[in-house]
Amino acid sequence: MNTITRARMLAAASGAAVTGAFISPSSAQTGRALRIGVLPVEAAAEAYYARDLGNFTKAGLDVTIMSMDNTPSIVAALVGGALDIGYTTIDSMASIHSHGIPLVVIAPATDYIDPITLKIAGVLVRPDSPIRNAKDLSGKTIGLPALHSLGTTACSAWMDANGGDSSTVKYVEIPFPAEPAALNAGRVDAIFEVEPFFGASAKSNRVLMAGYNMIARHFVLNLWVTTPSWARDHADLVSRYVSVIHDTAVWANSHQAQTGAMLAKYTNIPADVITTMARSHYGEEMTAALMQPGIDTSAKYNGFATFPAAELIYNPRLR
Repeated sequence: MNTITRARMLAAASGAAVTGAFISPSSAQTGRALRIGVLPVEAAAEAYYARDLGNFTKAGLDVTIMSMDNTPSIVAALVGGALDIGYTTIDSMASIHSHGIPLVVIAPATDYIDPITLKIAGVLVRPDSPIRNAKDLSGKTIGLPALHSLGTTACSAWMDANGGDSSTVKYVEIPFPAEPAALNAGRVDAIFEVEPFFGASAKSNRVLMAGYNMIARHFVLNLWVTTPSWARDHADLVSRYVSVIHDTAVWANSHQAQTGAMLAKYTNIPADVITTMARSHYGEEMTAALMQPGIDTSAKYNGFATFPAAELIYNPRLR
């Protein structure tokens, strides 16, 4: 996630409304139609699973799934009215809220649970690196795909909790696929990777830290969100979507062989990689308590004041 400001989001949303960049006439909302914004990653794949299983159709929903490049684009499209519901991350949502951008959480996408999802992300160093612990990382350079992201938050929190000094680290932006080459070439001292890249990189490099336990052993990682006004005006659609996503999450968590085949169809992840990588766990419950750790830690390391997670959760009784 890049740093998100209210001005940036509203400007992008305004531009989307003018140019029509986020939506085509064929996907305009009518009746019970829904426009869903996702990323081409496993954490956002519930929408594809639900469509392939026929769960949306059974719930009377006509869903158009729109794959986008990043979460700021999804947020901009939501604010601009080009999407109805979208996928984002807990740290993005915390930053968005701190800048007064109007979004609410309606359902969890994935959560982090130790040890089930311990190996979905982590920090790696070269096998011959002298770096052995958090203290050794002080003053070093770490590559990761975005600054002010859950990656920088996780690395910093782990360092500070284990004798290191995160304030001395230099974080540099490198796309996930290019990180191993940068590490092996010595351009960075360590990298933060997520699946499907983490497991592959771990075969030839040394894992220094895995998972997000420095944030919490169980917390919500990713979310389904919308605008408060859309939720108020479409309470029935919100209820239907939340019910479908919950049922799909329960099914997906116990049918990874089937979801693996679907995932290969909708992402660029090869089928043989999917069978060996650590898989995401889809959230089956959403509470303020499960959202708070991600908010608090992101706030601590990204320069904004923390706030109660309950402020993010859509409450239809307050319509």
